[in-house]
Amino acid sequence: MASPSSPREQRLDVRPLMGRPGEPFQSIMETVSAVGVAGTFVLITPFLPSPIIEKLQAEGFEARPTRLADGAWETRFQRG
Repeated sequence: MASPSSPREQRLDVRPLMGRPGEPFQSIMETVSAVGVAGTFVLITPFLPSPIIEKLQAEGFEARPTRLADGAWETRFQRG
């Protein structure tokens, strides 16, 4: 679920949402829509979210994925 974020940064950890119908894509897209023009969206996933990276790049975002110590991925998206 989305954590409290500043207007400039929206964070979403989808690991707890995995396996729920319609999730996590629906929550990701809702959170992305809250990102302002100069904002950042930080997505935490259990695997590299290649389809989301490709989709958001097509919508004008730059993606910077980083592997975390626990094996999860943190991908920072900013409008390019």
